[in-house]
Amino acid sequence: MHCPFCRHPDSRVIDSRTSDDGLSIRRRRQCPECSGRFSTTETASLMVIKRSGVVEPFSRDKIVSGVRKACQGRPVTDVDLAGLAQRVEEAIRQTGVSQIEANDIGLSILPELRGLDVVAYLRFASVYQGFDSLADFESVIESLRDDERRLTDVAEPGEDA
Repeated sequence: MHCPFCRHPDSRVIDSRTSDDGLSIRRRRQCPECSGRFSTTETASLMVIKRSGVVEPFSRDKIVSGVRKACQGRPVTDVDLAGLAQRVEEAIRQTGVSQIEANDIGLSILPELRGLDVVAYLRFASVYQGFDSLADFESVIESLRDDERRLTDVAEPGEDA
C-alpha cells in the first residue's frame, strides 16, 4: 500500500476493525517514511463472468433489477427484492469462489424467488433454465403444484381410513 502523502511503497497497520455489515475491514495505517496516517477499506472481490466472456464486479443492484422485471405486476416489495439479493450474495460468497458465471447467479436466484412468488419464479426460470416449449412450462408448473400439495398435506393432517 503506497502512502497517499509521500508515495512511500510501504505502510504499517495500526488498527483493524470489521465493518458493521461484516463484509469489509477498515484498517488504520501509518507511513514509516513521513509518519502520515490514513485509512483503507478492504473487501473480498467477487467477479462475474458474463456470457460474452467479459468479467465485471458483482453487483447486488443487478440482481434486484433483473428480478424486478420478473416480479412486475406481482405483490413483491422493494424490501423483498433487497432481502432476496442479499441472501443470494451471501450464499455465493459462502462458496468461497472469487469468480462466478452470470448464469450460475441466475440459477442461485431461483430457490429464493420460488419462496417469494411462484409466478415471478416461473417467469425468471423460463429465462435461466432455457425453456424451449410449453412442455417445459408444464413440467415446472406440475412440480410447483406437487410442492403445494405436499405443504397442504403437512399443514392439514390426513384422515384415517
